[in-house]
Amino acid sequence: MSVGGGVAETFDVAAVGAVAALEDRSRRSIYTFVAAAGRPVTRAHVAHAVGISRKLAAFHLDRLVTVGLLVARTDSARASGTRGRSPKIYERSSTDVAVSVPTRRPAELAEMLVEAVETAAPDETPRKAAMRVAEQRGRDLGASTRTQVRGGRIGAERALMLGESVAREQGFEPSREAPTVLRLRNCPYRPPAAAAPELVCHMNQSFFVGFLSGLGAETLQATLVPRDRECCVELRAETGQPTVWS
Repeated sequence: MSVGGGVAETFDVAAVGAVAALEDRSRRSIYTFVAAAGRPVTRAHVAHAVGISRKLAAFHLDRLVTVGLLVARTDSARASGTRGRSPKIYERSSTDVAVSVPTRRPAELAEMLVEAVETAAPDETPRKAAMRVAEQRGRDLGASTRTQVRGGRIGAERALMLGESVAREQGFEPSREAPTVLRLRNCPYRPPAAAAPELVCHMNQSFFVGFLSGLGAETLQATLVPRDRECCVELRAETGQPTVWS
């Protein structure tokens, strides 16, 4: 985990690289052809379909493999009983690629809600189940972060630094509003969060309550301070003000 000064990137660099790789027209045509083929294809297939040389097709195909849009393997059906090198075959990767600015992770919100429904106790409301799942995920992350920290008790300043680093990695765009206050400025669960902002804000708070608990940061609190179009959570080393929902 990286903790310290400087401005950290809050977007998926690999995803940006994958999207940037498709800026080239030939590469876009190759990816479209491979995706539509519905079966593995060779360099020769691609070269013929796109109208370029095999050498150039190989270059673009390997670039698409490097950025994770395609996968390549040896054609095992032709690997035995033949002389010479077995041809590579290519097909679309099963990895989804998406870029959003600011960071958006609606799939993670959906995962938590599904887990809440699937694990809810008979006497547990859906809302309480959602808070439980969010808090447990935060606690697990906090405990994992704690194992990377040397020393005993974690003071407020160190805890805020760790919280800032983790919040940035999670897409919350943290900002120090005061020496003892860390404001989370982005909600990565939009746009679906806009349909139930109070629920999602409380889930975010539960997540960071769990994170601070798992981290062992006894001097910090995760409080709700709602602001329009921002995450509603602040991490602070002082008692938060009562939450007022507009």
